[in-house]
Amino acid sequence: MNSSVDAVVVGAGPNGLVAANLLADAGWDVLVLEAEDEPGGAVRSGEYVAPGFVNDRFSSFYPLGAASPALAALDLPAHGLRWTHAPTALAHPLPDGRTVVLNRDVDVTADSLGAFDRGDAAAWRALVDQWNELGPTLMDALLTPFPPVRAGAKLARQLKVHGALSFARFGLLSVRAYGRERFAGEGGPLLIAGNAMHTDLGPEEAGSAIFGWLLAMLGQDVGFPVPVGGAGELTAAMVRRLTSRGGRVRCGTRVEQVLVRDGRAVGVRADGETFTARTVLADVTAPDLYLHLLGPDQVPARLRDDLRRFSWDDATIKIDWALSGPIPWKNPEVVGAGTVHVGGDFDSLSEFAHELAMGRVPRDPFLLLGQMTTADPTRSPAGTESAWAYTHVPARPGGIDGWRDPDLQKRVLAAVDRRMEEYAPGFTDLVINRHVSFPPDLEAENANLVEGAISAGTSGLHQQLVLRPLPGLGRPETHIRGLYLASASAHPGGGVHGAPGANAAHAALRAGTSGRLATAVIRALASGRG
Repeated sequence: MNSSVDAVVVGAGPNGLVAANLLADAGWDVLVLEAEDEPGGAVRSGEYVAPGFVNDRFSSFYPLGAASPALAALDLPAHGLRWTHAPTALAHPLPDGRTVVLNRDVDVTADSLGAFDRGDAAAWRALVDQWNELGPTLMDALLTPFPPVRAGAKLARQLKVHGALSFARFGLLSVRAYGRERFAGEGGPLLIAGNAMHTDLGPEEAGSAIFGWLLAMLGQDVGFPVPVGGAGELTAAMVRRLTSRGGRVRCGTRVEQVLVRDGRAVGVRADGETFTARTVLADVTAPDLYLHLLGPDQVPARLRDDLRRFSWDDATIKIDWALSGPIPWKNPEVVGAGTVHVGGDFDSLSEFAHELAMGRVPRDPFLLLGQMTTADPTRSPAGTESAWAYTHVPARPGGIDGWRDPDLQKRVLAAVDRRMEEYAPGFTDLVINRHVSFPPDLEAENANLVEGAISAGTSGLHQQLVLRPLPGLGRPETHIRGLYLASASAHPGGGVHGAPGANAAHAALRAGTSGRLATAVIRALASGRG
């Protein structure tokens, strides 16, 4: 069978669905092919832990989504999406009972930091003022294709020369260095370090300060919202919007090959069928696109060599719970928080990150935890809690089959239980059921989560901007005409904001003289002639 469309989008994750919607808006005939039996990629939910409990299969809270121009342009509330918030966006409890909180009310957050050191309340307000001035421009600069000419020029005008140099320096700082410069107490550095660790950056790593600051400021500005009814409702709204414009999503169809003729993508082959198209957008990881979907004769040797050095982010273990009651936190300030950082003081976060850097499974895990019923009462029966936590781990402890070792699995889960009991005594007595996903399980359920890496590549500075996914390939265009990388492996990287998909769609829509020039430059760089 041979089917012909204007564009095939490989993968129905959030980036693929954003790209498909934008192309459909332009009048293109768009077909999305998804290997799994349902769309959404890492944005899915269901009653897979216990009846009546809705748990998010992968991601849950979406500050980047709430601030994303790409998602805002789709007007998803008009297609059934509703956002909701927990009373407090985030809390980070300490073993001694103190807690720092991030609340959409600036005064609440500032007072929380002020309890650690009186002067830090003013320091936080100064950061918020800076964000209010620069935030919208900065988001435009970060989420558009590199280089961000218009947004970058506007940001430079706002910062002026000295401010631009200072901001560039800030972009290279670690959280530990930045925290010492900005705050006298422990609360501010903890907030920023914990948010940085949503990525694979530890508190001592260059660039961790700006990642942590960005997520903390988004939490202060737009909160950590969740879709009413589950993460899958965000996906459902994007699918409804796409189908209303004539686009189609076909699940259970695994793309095996991108078809190339005379240096141009002309379609894909999937499950024995051929789908011809003038444009292919791939919401898959960069290694999957270049090493599997393209034939070896279609990928220059230099590009293949660069791909061998592609850096994944840390692996992840995710645990979903159905709880018979709210989590019994020792500190009541944690009760109303949608997101909780369970990991101790600043030095404990550093020790966790250092063990990861050495390839060891941390003895005392840092947990990123979500209280989903606290954020959205529809997630479970009254008086109960739908909750989850994840922690980062090495991808292959003890070898390629490390996470298949039942003794290692038991040790890690016991460490998670021990950590939860430390901060919420009696927690384990509330567990009705739990569902555990080790790194191989995550990859089995979503091929983009390679070995449990949830960001399709490290957030380290060596793989950002023009270096993402590979040196010289900081744009969605590839060395094949009509083929675009539309996943989180592309700039600007991980997070549910849709920017890689939007950037790829805009590049496809612009494919004229400028598009041919970009492809020619990338082809030269990939082949070693640039």
